[in-house]
Amino acid sequence: MDSFQFYDNPLVTRYASREMAELWGPRRKFITWRRLWVALAEAEHELGLRADDGVTPRIRPEQIEQLRAHVEDIDFARAAEYERRRRHDVMAHIDAYGEVCPEARAILHLGATSCYITDNTDLILMREGLYLLRDRLVGVIDALARFAARWRDQATLGFTHFQPAQLTTVGKRACLWCYDFVLDLYELEHRLQTLHFRGVKGTTGTQASFLALFRGDHERVRQLDRLVARKMGFDSVYPVTGQTYSRKVDSQILDTLSGLGQTAHKFGTDLRLLAHRQEIDEPFEPEQVGSSAMAYKRNPMRAERMCGLGRFLMTLPVSAAQTAATQWLERTLDDSVNRRLTLPQAFLAADAVLRLALNITNGLIVHPEVIARHVAAVLPYMATENILMAAVARGGDRQQIHECIRRHSHAVTAALKAGADKNDLLDRLKADPLLAGVDFAAVLDQSQFIGRAPQQVEEFLTEQVEPIRQRYPHLLGQTAEVSV
Repeated sequence: MDSFQFYDNPLVTRYASREMAELWGPRRKFITWRRLWVALAEAEHELGLRADDGVTPRIRPEQIEQLRAHVEDIDFARAAEYERRRRHDVMAHIDAYGEVCPEARAILHLGATSCYITDNTDLILMREGLYLLRDRLVGVIDALARFAARWRDQATLGFTHFQPAQLTTVGKRACLWCYDFVLDLYELEHRLQTLHFRGVKGTTGTQASFLALFRGDHERVRQLDRLVARKMGFDSVYPVTGQTYSRKVDSQILDTLSGLGQTAHKFGTDLRLLAHRQEIDEPFEPEQVGSSAMAYKRNPMRAERMCGLGRFLMTLPVSAAQTAATQWLERTLDDSVNRRLTLPQAFLAADAVLRLALNITNGLIVHPEVIARHVAAVLPYMATENILMAAVARGGDRQQIHECIRRHSHAVTAALKAGADKNDLLDRLKADPLLAGVDFAAVLDQSQFIGRAPQQVEEFLTEQVEPIRQRYPHLLGQTAEVSV
């Protein structure tokens, strides 16, 4: 097949990491299916399906060895051929596996339903995906924290309604971005802690087939459930299932990934606004082109891409929620096609978003001179209350001084709107006799206008980020490249 002739998913070819793409690829999926078949046979053998008593099937060690020997040598073409005939993916792979393991064919998938394979595989892949995202997220938090520490004292205009408000600092604003990612990490860690294994539950979740295999021995069926889970790396199983584990689990996980999209979109939007003001730029490579027509352009393409991917990611939980809500009784199959699309794409999109966030944060370029110029254009207005109070403290009449400041402020605003290129409010106020004696240098000290912003940066890094760094010291100092 010509790879340039047919559509391919850009999440794989352009945006997500190789690790995440491989995790959700066919090879990892079907190898995991075979590992689950091996674990089931091992556990059934260990719990007593050994002797041929004429009633219970016998599982022999050499059958298990044959299954183990062929876990990774999958003939995908043969499996596809079987699926065209069977119209059932699990049966197709049972047939393909059984062909290369003829001695074990009779005990393959013994007592199991398809969802033993498919659901448990999805849980395994989602857990590995969550670990990958957690690791990358820690890297983003660490990078943003380093940026915040570097710029903790740099005064900059704060905005409400995208109108100039009080001053803040570049570092404090970065802490706002960082804290949203910290909240995402808490949620992601919670999902990892509460993610369980479906286990071996049978066709409708009653374990009836396994109870028949073990001739009514309830305790051995309970042991089988826990033993297979341990073999696949899980300490716990969901206490009850239908044929499937509750699709509420998928919905909760996609909600968590959506949170990453929300945070990254906010971060990216802020960067795009700041790039417009020429205060902060994202990385821009020497030969990078901003526009095919406008050669001077330096567009924030990384932040724009991060916003676009974040927006896509935020749409996927709707499908998961609807799937969870529309499962009939013990299960219905309309979840399958939806989950084949939403689960991998949610993880790929989240991975791509975090790679961009890490790449951007490691290369942010701050322009202090531009920031200072913007502050200087607005600070005179902000300083008027302090000037008023300082003049009153020196014995001035509060109402007269207020009127003086109001009159000068409105005159300057009118002049600026008429085309004046400089805000000369401070010069006017310094020259007014009513304000003689006011120490304008002290009143205009920017440290008087940023409140506790620098201290808040230090407190945030100490109380929120440092414990994360201590939990994950091996994940600090990460980098990420933007592939295209």
